[in-house]
This record gives sequence, structure tokens and C-alpha cells, in this order.
Amino acid sequence: MITNQHKLTPGHLARKAIVYLRQSSLKQVQENIESQRLQYGLKDKAKALGFGEVEIIDCDLGASAALGAKSREGFKQLLASVALGEVGMILSIEVSRLWRTDKDWCHMFELCQVFDTLIADAEQIYDLSTMNDQLVLGIKGTLSVVELKILKGRLVQGQEEKARRGELFRIVAPGYKCDGEGKIVKDPDMRIQTAISLVFTKFRELWSARQTHKWFHDNQVRLPVNRCGNGKVIMEWQLPAQTFIRSILHNPIYAGAYVYGQRQRKMVVRDGQIVKRTGNLLQPEECRVFIRDHHEGYISWEEFEENQKRLRGNSLWLGSDESVSVIRQGNGLLSGLLRCGRCGRKLHVRYWGNRGTAARYLCSGDFQAGGNYCLGFGGTTVDRRFSEILLDVISPHGLQASLRAMKDLNANLDSKCVLLQQQVQQLGYEGQRAFEQYNGVDPRNRLVAAELERRWNQKLEEVDRARKALQEVDERRQSLSAQQQQRVLQIGVGFKQAWESEKCPMEMKKKILRTVIEEIIVDLDATTQMLHFMIHWKGGCHTEFEMEKPRSGAGKVTDIQDIDLIRKMADRYEDGEIARVLNKLNRRTGKGLPWSQSRVADVRRKNGIAKGSHAKSRGQEILSLAQAAHHCAVSDTTIRKLVEAKLLPMNQVAPWAPWEIKRADLDAEPVRGIVEHLRRTGKLILGGIVSKDQPSLFQ
Repeated sequence: MITNQHKLTPGHLARKAIVYLRQSSLKQVQENIESQRLQYGLKDKAKALGFGEVEIIDCDLGASAALGAKSREGFKQLLASVALGEVGMILSIEVSRLWRTDKDWCHMFELCQVFDTLIADAEQIYDLSTMNDQLVLGIKGTLSVVELKILKGRLVQGQEEKARRGELFRIVAPGYKCDGEGKIVKDPDMRIQTAISLVFTKFRELWSARQTHKWFHDNQVRLPVNRCGNGKVIMEWQLPAQTFIRSILHNPIYAGAYVYGQRQRKMVVRDGQIVKRTGNLLQPEECRVFIRDHHEGYISWEEFEENQKRLRGNSLWLGSDESVSVIRQGNGLLSGLLRCGRCGRKLHVRYWGNRGTAARYLCSGDFQAGGNYCLGFGGTTVDRRFSEILLDVISPHGLQASLRAMKDLNANLDSKCVLLQQQVQQLGYEGQRAFEQYNGVDPRNRLVAAELERRWNQKLEEVDRARKALQEVDERRQSLSAQQQQRVLQIGVGFKQAWESEKCPMEMKKKILRTVIEEIIVDLDATTQMLHFMIHWKGGCHTEFEMEKPRSGAGKVTDIQDIDLIRKMADRYEDGEIARVLNKLNRRTGKGLPWSQSRVADVRRKNGIAKGSHAKSRGQEILSLAQAAHHCAVSDTTIRKLVEAKLLPMNQVAPWAPWEIKRADLDAEPVRGIVEHLRRTGKLILGGIVSKDQPSLFQ
């Protein structure tokens, strides 16, 4: 019964009364029904007091009024109505329903005092224009705030104490159950255990959370998911979302560890309002409670740490110092493995060229701060060298890899087959249980019997669909014939041919490389332009080697043999003659183009090759084939025959290069005598010419 009704005046009754309802959580809304009835009952009390219009505001049911909680729309509506002078009295079951913070209390206190609005609870009416009521409400408001803090402190303290013992579980992750002693154990349902284990198995095979999620959807494999409804947690089988796959891979509970406080909550000011924000996911070791080997896990702790490292590497956050090491289709074979020997940063891969497919490895250094790149080199030559080193290391193990491939060829179908077999068993049990319920009912009670019969038929249809899916998987599983086994073994023996084949995808090469290599440290000697590599193999072994830094050109550089030939000919021949020789030899530039005078000049300029210092002396002392024939006034054929008979010395830098014949050799014997005899008689005698003035040795 509300007392102090004498405080009501006709002015108050001429306005409307507002009944404000609030409960702190959805659980209270669902379970504390009696509290709601009491609050809704205030409407009748307002009518009994003489109010003609009574408005109920109940949109804040399930909304907390604590500091940092979400904004209460109903409370805002209440304040707006009071500020418009439309409210004569506010009714609430108790003042703690109206406010839980000093800020809300002061705001309501001020408005009600200005607009002469009364406040009533289940016991009495308060007029804020009087000092006594102000004092009483002030004390109640302060006690309400203190009560909230005390209760919250006790609750948090009890939770943390229970968490230190490793016994606090709000919702147990799928795959685990709480036993009668408050400890978690693996779910006794083998179908659930197999499904959870399959998530980690597929991630180890595919190295990507997204690809793991895609595999489950492509194969229509369902996973157990917790669903909250009506205050209960139930388990459902459904196709997983990508966030669900990531939550399993990131959850340390599956590695046998107990973690509490992995996500920290803090108060921040946004748009002038204090709100709660959840921080980033902390590492298990950084949480408030971390108990390793707390229970039986689905994977080991070492495997969990390796999975976290793989997931961090797959991230596309390019602002970090670490490179993006997820396996993709780019041509950069060593992406994610190279680390700078100067600054310790990971090298990033960038793609250049007309098609954007030529890999180049770069260390950013202090480039972001306005400086220079620390290290950079082309990737084509380096990748080719690493492929050679890798083949030397793992080729002897090709036969073992083939045998393993034969063993794991049907691994995907085997995993799916096991899950389907367990699904058929479970559905068979549920179908038998539905039949027993139908068989036990009185057949004359058709309202019940018809519904149970429908459920039984539904289970039989589900069993039939599961059996058909299992049969399809069994038909796809085929044992290898002897010929197929021999082909697999040949791939292992000829691993080099398989690696260099165009059909071998780049993703597979990168997976093989990351399986055997932990990291590669690279440094550059600025004086010699030599790259020094230190390979850290999995298992602790190390390999060092050096190679010349690839020249620029986005992976399309001039072949070293062509550069050597240009260097040999540049001292004596013009760029046009050099280009003609290279084209005759069917040589091409780094971009696959034919040689020209300008392209030869570009190569000379980039490689510091000087131009023809002996070109003038070559024209005077060293003659070409045509120049030698003109000098002797004979044909090119005569000069060729003299060279073939080894009577005339000739030099040639490369095939198709111009002949180099010394002028002195043309003017000396026996060439001079043969040429003079040819001019007099018109006969070419290569055996030697006898002068008429020379006496005979024999009479």
C-alpha cells in the first residue's frame, strides 16, 4: 500500500503517470516472472491513486543499468517525457530499478525537482521539492550504487577464486562435458570426438582456416555447435561457420589447457558516454589464470602453438613487421621464409613486370619513415637455386613419400566415411527410440499416436539419407591397382621431374618447402654484390651458400653467356655486328626479344662493358674475310680454301662472328706465293709453288 498520498495534487493527477520496468539480465526476464508481475501491477495502483492516463515503459527489460552498460532507451524516453512536463508521477517497484549510477540519479533528481514530478515505489511517494524526501531518496540512491559495487565485487571475487582452481565454466566448448565432480572430460559421444579431431586434422593438411571451412562445406560434413535457448545450452549438428572453425583452432581448451580472462574488458569514453569494450584476444600465458595440462586434450600443446603461428602467418594485416606467409598462388617460392640478416625483419614479396608475376623480395628497412629499403633482389634466379638445393636434399626420400602418398590417397574419404558411419549409428538409435515410443502408446489415442508415428517416419527418412550418403562415399573409395601403385612409385623416384613439371602447382611446392625449412637468413655484401644465405632446416641443421645478386629486370635478365659474348666482342666490333652474331646464334634478350644495336648498347652500359678500343687497329692490322679477299684481290672462296688447308691462320671469337685474319699473314709465305701464282696462271695450287729461278736439288 502506497502511503503519503496527500502529496498528490490535482496538478499531478492532470498529467500522466509512467510505470517504469527494468530487470538486469535476460535470464531474470525469463525466470523471475513474479518480479515482472509486481512491476506491471503498479499500473493498477496508479489508477487507484486517481491518474486517468498511465503509460508503461518496459523496453528496458533485460538491460543492465551499471556503469558502462548499453544505453537504456526506455530511461531516455522517461527523461524526455519528464522534461516536457507531461509526467505527474513515476512509479517503480524500487529506486534501484530507476538508476544504478550517480550520474543517472542526479539527472533524474534534477528534472523531477524542476518540473514538479513525484517518484513512487511500492511503499511511498516522494516529493523532491521537500528536503526530507530529497534526503531519503539520496540515501537510497547511494545505497543502491554501493549495493551494486559490493555484489559485483563479491561475484567477481568468487568467480576468480573458482577460476584459479580451474573449475569455472560458463559454457563448455563442444567436444567436452562437465562430470559430477566439476571437472571437464571429453564428450563420451564418439561422433563428437571424431568431428572435433577432424577439424585439427584438416587444418594440418590444408594450412588455412578458410580452406578447412571450405572442405567441410564441400563435403557436407556437419560439426557439433552449442546453441543457447530458453536458459539452456543444447548441441546441434550443422555446417560450420568460418568463425566457428577459427574459434576451435584458437581455443586452448582443446590442447588440454584451462584459461580464464582471455578477453579483457575496459571502460572507454565514446561520444561523451562511458561504454564497455572488449579487448583483443590475449595469449594463453598472459591471461589471469592459465593452467597447462588441466585435462585431456584433442591435440598437444606443441601442436597448438604451431597452429597459432600458422594462423598469425595467414593474417593479411600488412602493417606488422612480419611478412604474409600464407600459401597462395604467387610465384614467390620463398615468401614468408626469408629474414634480413641486417635488421632482422621478414622480407616481403612484391610482384613486378608487365604481367605482375615476377617476384622480387624486399626488406622494408626504414622506408616507411622516409628512408631506403634495407635489402632487395629478384626472385627468379634465387628460387631456381633453392629448388636445386631442395632437390638434392629430399630426392633420396622420394620413394618414402610415394609410399606415404599411397597410404593417404583416400584419407579425405576415410574421414568422411567414419563420420557418416557414426551418424548412421546415432540416427538408428534415435529411430529405434521413436519406434518404442510409438509402439508404447495406446493406438486408440490418435492425437498422440499420429504425432509419434510422424516422428518415427521422419527418423527413418533421415537414416535412409545417411545410408545413401555413406554408400556413395564407399563407392568413391577405390583401391589402387598394381599399375597405379607403380606410377605412384615412379613419381617418387623421379621427384625432380615431378617438381619441374608444369603440372606441379606452386602451392604444393611452397608446402614442401615450408615443411623442411624453418627460416632463411639472407645478407648482401655491398662490395662484391654477393648474397649470403643461411638455411635453418627443420630439425636444427644449417646450410650456408653464396650466389651473385640477381640483376634488376623483374626476373627477366640477360643470360650470363650472352653477357660474356658481348664482353669478348665489344673490344673489336660495333654493337650492330654483335647483335647480328647473337641473332644468328638464336639468342634472345631477357624479355625474349631479338637483339638490336640499341639493346646491345643497353647491356654494355648496365654491365660496364667498354666500347671498341681496338676497333681502329683491327681495321688496319686485322682484316675480316671480305677485307682479306679485297687485300689479296682474290675471291672469298680462295681465302676459305687457304684457311681450310691451314696455310692461313684465322681467329673467330664465336660461331658466326667475323673472321680475324692478320695482314702480316697474308703478305708472308706461302700465302703470298700462292696468290701470285693464282694471278699469273689462274690456277690455285695449295701444295706449294716452285720458282723458275730456284736451282734443282737433284740433276
